[in-house]
Amino acid sequence: MRKHSKLREEKGKVISFLPTGEYYYKKGLKALSKRELPKAKKYLSRAMDLEPLEPMIACQLAIVETELGNFEQSNGLLHFILDELDPLVSECHYFLANNYAHMGMFKEAFKHVQAYLEQDEQGDFREDAEDLLDLITIDGEGELEDLYAQDDLITMQEEARFLLEGGSYEKAIERLEALIEKYPDFWSAYNNLALAHFYLGHIEKAHDVLNDVLEKSPGNLHALSNMAVFMYYEKQYGLLKELVELLKKINPLLPEQQYKLGATFALIGQYEEAYRWLKKLYKRGFEGESSFYYWLAYSAYFTGREKVARKAWKYVLQHSPEKEGLEPWNAEDRQKEGLEHHPATIVRRLNSEYEEERLFGIFLFSLSDDQKQVMSHPDFCEIESLDFREKIYLATVLGMPITEQLKDEANVQLAHQTALILHGQFQPIGAEEAGLIMLWFTVFHEMEQVTKMKNPSAFAAATEYVWRKFRGEKESQASLAEKYDVSLSTVQKYVKFVRESL
Repeated sequence: MRKHSKLREEKGKVISFLPTGEYYYKKGLKALSKRELPKAKKYLSRAMDLEPLEPMIACQLAIVETELGNFEQSNGLLHFILDELDPLVSECHYFLANNYAHMGMFKEAFKHVQAYLEQDEQGDFREDAEDLLDLITIDGEGELEDLYAQDDLITMQEEARFLLEGGSYEKAIERLEALIEKYPDFWSAYNNLALAHFYLGHIEKAHDVLNDVLEKSPGNLHALSNMAVFMYYEKQYGLLKELVELLKKINPLLPEQQYKLGATFALIGQYEEAYRWLKKLYKRGFEGESSFYYWLAYSAYFTGREKVARKAWKYVLQHSPEKEGLEPWNAEDRQKEGLEHHPATIVRRLNSEYEEERLFGIFLFSLSDDQKQVMSHPDFCEIESLDFREKIYLATVLGMPITEQLKDEANVQLAHQTALILHGQFQPIGAEEAGLIMLWFTVFHEMEQVTKMKNPSAFAAATEYVWRKFRGEKESQASLAEKYDVSLSTVQKYVKFVRESL
């Protein structure tokens, strides 16, 4: 991005229209006081998005995660407070000690309860902390020492998993590589490392990691399952078919492996196989997170078991209310409506690490029938993290007063008008249409913010032409000039510009 120092003061005013973190924090505390834990989590997550450097918000969210039984997520937040925000928030050590004790990680519990007692001699939880310390050390220090190596591995894996689930893929890769160096036979770390690379678009690296696992640990179920998911998203259907036949022959004994296999089958659309494993776990009282019931609902619905699907989905909404609207029986309608009417997809795009995808997310947001619902999503993007053009674009979409000088410099009108013209020709926005409009925002991302080329119809024609060329489709520049009502010479000039921008 280019710097815009002369307009720095004005830019700071762009986001003043958004609700504050304090607003959502108070709503979260109110929900917590009523024991409405999923709602409390939703509001506190939103508050943290808006004020990520406020330790009190993060601490309250950690408490809610603990109440929900999400000890790993809670620990991740508490470590974040101590490592990044304020190391003197002593209560975090007490909460960590409790969480680790619940998880059976007594070395970590011992370390944090001692830290709390040393750091806060008059703390509110001192008596409880002393009781916890007595409980932890009841078997003597000798047995406690025996747990150190195991706890260290689990702690490192937990931290990496928290980073991975939070979308901090680069940091997760660093942590996982350190874990692998220390414990070279810990295959779970390799599989998570492959996922992190895949999420970042490092497709070749992701495959290399999995191939390494399968070479050293032939038949590793998690590696085979992840490979199937990669092939599914890469549309390598021939190879996927062979791998699916192999996975169907596997009969894991451990519930965790059975769940991995069932969830993988559901994700790649093999619903009958998915239901077989997930239903078996359900009958045996398997206590999975909401994702277990999510895949159980999908596999049940798409195998004609709607009653089971609706029962499972009730559990999903109890623990993950933000998934409302993603019911399997609405899947076809969502595809028919397009991405512009799918809040979770819009939010995911807004949180992308790539500017062109975030711009596309703002465009989808502009088309949404319910912008309020999108903005109230607990994972709605952190506004401060957006670049200058993105803030101006978002403010423009929301109808906020923006000076013409800022609009001209950001050039967002050109971006938006071109995308609207393309949307007029290609709607609703499915996977293929998304590729076309993303191509336009990629061109815009590379474009100088002040350009003499300002014809949105010509940009739309040129973008479609280049997009079709990429797909191996035949479409003449003359036909596109007629389609978008611009001259052939103009289309030719803009096609040259688009090609040079990619």
